[in-house]
Amino acid sequence: MKSELNFQDADAFYESLLDAHHGLSREQSELLNARLILLMANQLGDTALLQACIAAAKQAAAPTT
Repeated sequence: MKSELNFQDADAFYESLLDAHHGLSREQSELLNARLILLMANQLGDTALLQACIAAAKQAAAPTT
């Protein structure tokens, strides 16, 4: 799993992501995120890599005590 910045243009991606959510309700935004995650996961296609990404995201989101 790549942990270093690997975007061709991270700012442009972030801007596009924000634009895609503009005007959506919270529920619509959550559905957009879910669809986007599934589309990106399909592009990766590697189950072990997807599981590593899930674990890394979950660890980053874990509450600190």
